[in-house]
Amino acid sequence: MLSQASAETYYQSYAVVLAVLAAGVLLVGVAFLAARLIAPHRPLPAKLTTYECGIDPVGQGWSQSQVRYYIYGFLFVIFDVEAVFLFPWARIFERLGYQAVVEMGIFIGILAVGLLYAWRKGVLKWV
Repeated sequence: MLSQASAETYYQSYAVVLAVLAAGVLLVGVAFLAARLIAPHRPLPAKLTTYECGIDPVGQGWSQSQVRYYIYGFLFVIFDVEAVFLFPWARIFERLGYQAVVEMGIFIGILAVGLLYAWRKGVLKWV
């Protein structure tokens, strides 16, 4: 059971976190309020048009894009994160023991299942 002094110290650490969070929210609120009060607001039709490198916009501003490109980016992030976790683990591999090998095998297995899913869905075919 926690003593009275250790409980107070424990809750004081949360008080610091809450104070920093409150200060951050207050700072953002003050910045938004100041921008709303100070910034001029004169919407003109010319300001509301789409800007394309100094050339008048052609067509509509809405265009459809392939979801495939987002999936490529997502797969890159997945395997980039794998590398971020795998290289430090490999540096201290000998000191970790058998349990760490099993855990890393599970981690790589989950990523392999994701890659297999993407391959089976045909995402990796560049068309």
